[in-house]
This record gives sequence, C-alpha cells and structure tokens, in this order.
Amino acid sequence: MKTPPSFTRRDLLRSAAALGLTVPVLGGCATGGGSGKTPKAAHGAVSKQNPLGVPAGSPLEVVIFKGGYGDAYAKSAEAVYAKRYPHAKITHQGIQAVGDALRPRFVANTPPDVVDNSGDGRLDIATLVAAKEVTDLAPLLDAPSWDTPGRTVRQTLLPGVVDDGSFDGVCLRLNYTYVAYGIWYSKPLFTRKGWTYPTTWDEMLALCEEIKKSGIAPWTYQGKYPEYMSDPLLTMAAKIGGEELMKSVDNLEPNAWRADAMKNAAADFAELAAKGYIMSGSEALSHTEAQAAWCQGKAAFIPCGSWLESEQQGVTPAGFDMVVGPIPSHSASDRLGPKSLEASSSESFIVPAKAGNVAGGLEYLRILFSVEQSKAFAKSAGTMPAVAGATDGLTMSSALASASAAVAAAGQERIDYKSRGWYDDLTTATDTATGELINKRISPDQWCNRIQKAADAVARDSSVKKYQRT
Repeated sequence: MKTPPSFTRRDLLRSAAALGLTVPVLGGCATGGGSGKTPKAAHGAVSKQNPLGVPAGSPLEVVIFKGGYGDAYAKSAEAVYAKRYPHAKITHQGIQAVGDALRPRFVANTPPDVVDNSGDGRLDIATLVAAKEVTDLAPLLDAPSWDTPGRTVRQTLLPGVVDDGSFDGVCLRLNYTYVAYGIWYSKPLFTRKGWTYPTTWDEMLALCEEIKKSGIAPWTYQGKYPEYMSDPLLTMAAKIGGEELMKSVDNLEPNAWRADAMKNAAADFAELAAKGYIMSGSEALSHTEAQAAWCQGKAAFIPCGSWLESEQQGVTPAGFDMVVGPIPSHSASDRLGPKSLEASSSESFIVPAKAGNVAGGLEYLRILFSVEQSKAFAKSAGTMPAVAGATDGLTMSSALASASAAVAAAGQERIDYKSRGWYDDLTTATDTATGELINKRISPDQWCNRIQKAADAVARDSSVKKYQRT
C-alpha cells in the first residue's frame, strides 16, 4: 500500500477532488464543525455496566457497507445499544460506496462514530492510518465481553483477528467475518462417483486424471481475477516452507520468492495446466461465470473463500451441498500439517479518531462482537463470524459446516500472508504472474523471478510505508 510520508487535510481534499466529490463547508454540529479543528469526543462515567465510559445521551451514527450481508445484523446491534442507552439518538446508514460517501466527512472532521469499511469503494485504510484518523481499539479489546463472563473481547476472537487489523502492533480495525480458503467441491457428486478428496498433491493429480476421463473438467477458476489461484498456490508454498517462508515474504527479504518452497508450489500448479486439468476457457471467465459453471457440474473443483455459498445463492442447484477442503500437502516433509489452512478475517469495522462519540462507537462494537449477535449473523448470512463459538449449536449448511470444521481442524496452523494487504503493487504483480503461469505463458522459475523483481522494487521505494511481521 503506497502512503505518503505525511498525510494532511490537503491530501484528503485532493483525494476527494480526484473522485469528483464536493467537500461541504459545514457549520457546527454534534460531531464537530467545518473549521478544520478536531472535535472533542464526549465521555461518560466508567462503571461495571459502562466499562468504556459511553456518554449516555450522546448520539451514535453508524455507517454500514450494505453488500451481500445486508445491514439487518447491524441494526440488531443498534437495537441492543438503544436499550442500554435509551436517551441516545441512533442514526443508521446502509450504503454501497463507503469511500465516496465518507471522504468529505473525514476532510471536514465530522466522520461517523462507526464505519463498516468494506466493499470495492471502501476508504483506503493505509491513508487513514497514516493520517491518524482511526482510533486505537485496545480499550475495546481489553473491555469485558458483552455476554461472555470472565473474558475480554480480545479473548473471544478467533486466532489472528486482532493481528489482521493491526498496523505496527496497534489494532486499528476489527474484522467481523472469518474466511476459510480452500478447494470447493460437491459432496454428493464425489459420493456418486466414488471420489475421495485428496490429501497430497500426487493424489490430487491422480484424481484429476480420473475426473477428466469421466468427462468433467477437474478444475475451473475465476479467470479474470487470478488472485483466486494465487491463494491456493501461496498456501501450498506456506505448507512447504512454514512460518519462516511467510515471514521472509512479508518482510520483503531478498530472494524470498526464489525459495524452493515457492518454486515447488509454482511447479505443482503449473502441472495442472500442463496436463489439461483446468477447464478450457476459464481464463476469460468472471468469478460469477466460473462459479456458475462449477455449480452446473462442468468442473469438479474451484478455489474460493467461504463466502462462496452466499455469493451463489439462487444459482446453486438443490442438493449440490458444497464443501471445502484444505490445499493438499506437497510432500511428507512439509513444515505445516495437511490440515493447515489459509484463513483470515474480513468485513472491517473502524471507529474514526475524530468521531463525536468514540466511546459509543467502541461500545457498539462490543455489542456487535458479542456471541449472541454473532450467532444471529452466522445463522442469517451463512458465514463464520470472527467470534469463537458463534456457530456452536447452529444447524449449518454443508458449506458453513465444512468451513467451520476446517478452521477447527487447522487450529493454530493458520496461513496468512500479511504483505498481500500491505503492498498493493506487489499483490497485483503476484496475481498477474499467477495468471500467466497457469495459462502456460511463463515457467515456474519465471514466475518466481518476476515476483521477486516486484518485491525488490517495493523494498527500494521510500514512498511505501513498510511493515514488519514478527
């Protein structure tokens, strides 16, 4: 992520102007004024019932990205907030282009109290962090859980959630959903055909040959977005090279991308293409087109995150019963176990530093990240929340059940390259090279060298804020 050495109100204005936005000149209001001065957030008395010091009568403004999950879950948490603080006026907005709507308000120092900063048009979190526009969430994380006695909010979250939202060791965003990545297939199809999901790459290749002979393409993928194939390839590399490899990649160490683990993983995925195991024409397909073809039985496997079921609602035929499997191991000498899994949190919530009711924003998130609210979200959205135990006791779909089981089986062996969220140019270079690799236009060695060159360029660029994985 490119961020300037310093970021000012002028930079925010320039960003807004580039998007054709008009920055309003605002008079005084409850959440600040248009003078450019930072408003003073209100505070209330701290007590057992009010550990974050919420000012009981101060208004609360919540802005939610109204995407695939809708915003009913957010309104449910607002209703709980209203019961605890009945004199607080709550304003809710469910919108699409979060960045377009809120950039002018950050410029004017009148941001909302809580923002679900998600979707394609989200605010650039790196810009906000550099400008110190986001609240440190440590008080929330160390506050008592809303409905789990004896535990803090931090202690109720799944592995890696706090780390996912941290910059230089400070947690500035909290992600609500937990995504498991892997290879998806129809369980009834495999049962009918007598196929068993492979645990090693050699087994995968042997099964692909059998699938191909049956008249079904072994794999397809979301060709216009090659990152869908970067995920399993990089997961394979992490299985081979372990935590040491991920750290070297994330910390932009010289020749990290030329490590044997990277070369072997690239060679494994190149072999899929060389043997004709990827459905013809996949490269030209969008994510919805590839996933529709998979649901129609034209291919047996597709790589994706656990949002797949929700995204395929209305397309998936009855009885398809999709499930996810972890990326097969490269060999018995892999440093991570066969059940290790790429998993990370998403759907980011932030509390703006210059909000008028920072404490209220933190309290709202304490409610939202309760087990009760998370369980209701899991039931309605068919997606894993980032709160431990949120799916316990639920009657789950095959997809959600398999994703939950995969996360539980992986335990602490969670695969997640932080640099894919830190350095946009490097991520783009990686995904572009992966598309070239699996379409037989470059070799595994060329894939490694091309991405290493991009990583070296990022490392040399003094305008890019660097982060360290410890």
